[in-house]
Amino acid sequence: MSKIELSVIMPALNEENNISDAVLSTLKALSDKKINGEIIVVNDGSTDQTEALVKNIIKNNANVRLINHIKPHGIGHSFLDGVKSASGDIVVMFPGDNENDPDDALLYIGLMKELDIIIPFVQNTEVRNRIRRLISSIYRFIVNMSFGINLNYTNGTVFYRRSILNNLQINSTGFFYQAELLIKLIRKGYLYAEVPNFIYKRNNGKSKAVGLKSLMNVMKNYLLLVYNIHILRVESQKRYRYLVETSVSYKKYDLIKRGE
Repeated sequence: MSKIELSVIMPALNEENNISDAVLSTLKALSDKKINGEIIVVNDGSTDQTEALVKNIIKNNANVRLINHIKPHGIGHSFLDGVKSASGDIVVMFPGDNENDPDDALLYIGLMKELDIIIPFVQNTEVRNRIRRLISSIYRFIVNMSFGINLNYTNGTVFYRRSILNNLQINSTGFFYQAELLIKLIRKGYLYAEVPNFIYKRNNGKSKAVGLKSLMNVMKNYLLLVYNIHILRVESQKRYRYLVETSVSYKKYDLIKRGE
């Protein structure tokens, strides 16, 4: 069997109305783009038919795997759990709610030859209601101002070189996990690019990202990261010092140091 190029981590919590379409559309996109990939569905303590539906898909698709959590641990924990068992050199999170268009998201995977991170931002923001857009704008402003970055979006289908995530410690297990990852990796000096991304309008269920519990969790982890970076300065190590040697960033920085 040829080497896995991409591992799609798909967290799902009570997504019985969406998970089959999410997995099958991703399988089709991988096939259409001739990407040797796998899908790892992380069933995060669902109490509906999510697990059974995924198992049914697995019967006919050897490149789909399932990780089960007895109880919910959060999307961040689910993503990192999937990364630990991933085989691909590149990892990405596609949510199990089928909100993202995998065919569109995979358009830019070729950029990973020159980058360590690809960060998508939502191009068709009108598919979300005004309150969701307002919350996203305020959130983006606060994160950018607090940590000296300038990203358009931090909660999308971000592609990572898997090696740069090894041994990276994060505190957030919820929706803030992606922002925490990006802030820490960008501060280390990893190369990234932002790309436009189109999403679907959610057809079934409600997003769990803007619930009160999720927002409180995001606030708690944001304050913890502010404290660690600006007060304790535990993330203040010199830029580039701890780059992973297998990363594109390390190789390019090494060439610059040697004047080549």
